Amino acid sequence: MSGLSLVEARAAIVGVGRWLDGKGWAPATAGNYSLRLGDGRIAITVSGRHKGRLTEADVMTVDLDGNALDGKKPSAETALHCALYRQFEGANAVLHSHSPHMVGLSRALAGADHYRLAGHEMLKALPGVSTHETEALLPITENSQDMAAIEAAIMPRLAAEAIPAYLIRGHGLYGWGADLGEAERVIEAIEWMISAELAQLQFARHLGLKVTP
Repeated sequence: MSGLSLVEARAAIVGVGRWLDGKGWAPATAGNYSLRLGDGRIAITVSGRHKGRLTEADVMTVDLDGNALDGKKPSAETALHCALYRQFEGANAVLHSHSPHMVGLSRALAGADHYRLAGHEMLKALPGVSTHETEALLPITENSQDMAAIEAAIMPRLAAEAIPAYLIRGHGLYGWGADLGEAERVIEAIEWMISAELAQLQFARHLGLKVTP
């Protein structure tokens, strides 16, 4: 379990919100970020705040079932964070980003339940991966206003050895890790690989080349 205090978690969440906003992955009030505290509570962003302009007052606490512990209003997606913490004891940080590339990919792959990432050096940024000569399957699940429906659809697919991330179609990317740094690497590595593949397609089209899968 993480040994973070609420004071430390609030400062870290404010910082990661600015980082993700700076990359264009937190438009409007989209996204939510959380950390597991040393006492078992979850520190998470409140509902309806721009993530690039968070203050420490915009970070609240909930229990593992998503119940507010300090009278503030959590995002509806708090349930998805808590589901990950309950399923993965080693998960201490969860980030949810909203980049146009990830949303565009999920919309282009209508009906697909995963996306295959293979041959990227950046795969080694993912926990437990030591070579680019491998592949990772990024699960994709359908969007819903009912968080229980998303949870029921995706959680059985997230085996302990699988990539610590999944994509909600037309919505955004979830990534988690043993600490905030690891969760950041998961999000950034996946975002980078998708951007690299998009650049590959654009260059191939421009040069009249066949794209190698």
